[in-house]
Amino acid sequence: MNNRILLLLVIGLLQFSCGNHENVVKLDEQFISKLQQERENKDWEMQYDSYSPFKVDSSAKFQPLKYYDPTGEFIFKSKLYRNSAQDTISIFGTRGEERKAIIEGYVLLNYKGKDHKLNVYKSYGPQGQSYYSIWFTDKTTGKETYPVGRYLDFKLNNDPEFIYEIDFNRAYNPYCAYSDLFTCPIPTKDDYIDFEIKAGEKNFHTELNTETK
Repeated sequence: MNNRILLLLVIGLLQFSCGNHENVVKLDEQFISKLQQERENKDWEMQYDSYSPFKVDSSAKFQPLKYYDPTGEFIFKSKLYRNSAQDTISIFGTRGEERKAIIEGYVLLNYKGKDHKLNVYKSYGPQGQSYYSIWFTDKTTGKETYPVGRYLDFKLNNDPEFIYEIDFNRAYNPYCAYSDLFTCPIPTKDDYIDFEIKAGEKNFHTELNTETK
């Protein structure tokens, strides 16, 4: 079976399984192909890039990363609702160190008729460059997904009416999921989403990986 036929079968199954939900994004062949390529590229970077946790930590043994199948069920559209005053909060890393982050605002995820609020954070890198992220936990956390939580990158648009796409197919694990040499921010209780997000990256340390580590 060639790749094109396989993609079409996957699309058909996804549309059938998600057809009973309102406002579910229908995935096309181009979307799935692009997502698969992104995942293959990340596997390559994790295995060969000198900054990869698998290169930095010689005890971390590379295995291809694991993901949920592509789905339109967990792609949402929302404005960024900015707070009247940007709050700087203290968060903690996985080694217990305190960090500062700014709550830039929040997005709303409408799932099965209910709105769920999710914060967008502004942080600063080692060279002082700013970047924006969503950190979250959900009902898969600690079961099928990394116990600390998962992340989404967020690219800020200057238009206050801009509609963002929040695509959990692209949710990923921080580097501390692969190696204890790395530390990463721990999502707070306000970053909890009260349903299962079966999309994006799964937990790396499954029984298979721990056996071969």
